[in-house]
Amino acid sequence: MRGVTEAPRQQALPPDDTPLLDELMPWSVGPPRFGRGWVVAPDVRTLRGRWDRLVAAEGGEREALFRPSRARTTGSAVAALPGQRTGTGRFARESGPCPEPVRVASGPFDEQWLLPDHRLLDTARPELWRVAGGPQVFAVEQGYVPGAAGPPLLLTGALPEGRSAAGRPGRVRPLFRRPGGEEPNLAPGLLGFLAERYGPADAGRWLAWAVAAAVPSPAGCRVPLPADPETWEAGVALGRELMDVQLRGALTGARPRLPGGRRPYVRAAFPPRPEVLAYDPEGEALSVGGGLVSPVPEAAWEYRVGGVRVLEQWFARRTAAAEPGSLEAIGPAAWPQEWTSELLDLVTTLALLGAREPDRAPFTAAGGPGRAELCAAGVLPVPDGARRPASVLDHEEEGPEGQFTLV
Repeated sequence: MRGVTEAPRQQALPPDDTPLLDELMPWSVGPPRFGRGWVVAPDVRTLRGRWDRLVAAEGGEREALFRPSRARTTGSAVAALPGQRTGTGRFARESGPCPEPVRVASGPFDEQWLLPDHRLLDTARPELWRVAGGPQVFAVEQGYVPGAAGPPLLLTGALPEGRSAAGRPGRVRPLFRRPGGEEPNLAPGLLGFLAERYGPADAGRWLAWAVAAAVPSPAGCRVPLPADPETWEAGVALGRELMDVQLRGALTGARPRLPGGRRPYVRAAFPPRPEVLAYDPEGEALSVGGGLVSPVPEAAWEYRVGGVRVLEQWFARRTAAAEPGSLEAIGPAAWPQEWTSELLDLVTTLALLGAREPDRAPFTAAGGPGRAELCAAGVLPVPDGARRPASVLDHEEEGPEGQFTLV
């Protein structure tokens, strides 16, 4: 077995004239900052247990369990999150049932569950909640880590926490500025520019190209444009495949599968509380505390984001020790079956992405028009209004202490 191997080398930096994703998808939001770890968990039962423990406590004990910060205490009065029917009275008086947890992307390829109560979250980014759901896709730009391997752009349909595997904050860029897939979040004139040069272009095809071609840089993620329509079509085709894998089959309606009928299985049962994760490249086997999963292609084990091995981080977030007596210490007594299913899906996802990563190389150095040409065409610079969220005038939201506001 082995646990550590040398990370793949990062590709060369793109020229400064290569347009930035920040210019082409101009509206972005900083990552949410939850402020307390106990509001997120890999399973719903854990969150409900933590909520029940918290509301059963009183006075100073409730405050201590809550883990107050400068932004949130049990006395904070805040509005409900868009689309959520949680309380808006001060949490010190809360005695009701646990709100229904929602799915969030908590780290690369790690979907967990969140208590969607604004009183518990330091910086929840309501503007993201207003446009979530339906056809929305969030492009999460990974914070730049010099010399680190891994994709600079990850996609999710769930609300993203937005921090890289190395813990660096990255910008969150919704594909659409309004609910229901309305108004693409693109530089005005970009789709017309692309259509004139390359043929059919819409928001989805643009995002597919960006996933295939994006390159990290100290200034932010850059997206080279192609030199000809054939390169555009080939990049869009690859990008759509990568998008479908990242979004777990949302584009095609079929869960991604390994080629050749291969499929990872549990070959030996996991112990109740596995502590060590290791990999055997010769047997393509993943040891989970002595339990075995195979086949696990080496591309899955070696897949990194921001230089951090995704499988190791996923496992660590489910097995790390918590402070005794804290809400974080409330969790499953044994490894749940649902975590095993998620691990098998994750292995498939990473294997498919890792196998196709070399195929991105022709598009990351596409050699097409740069920033100067986009400026000459009037696509850049983008107007200030394109960098601000669109007004959502038909969304009624409950304010602090039950008041209602129109946003």
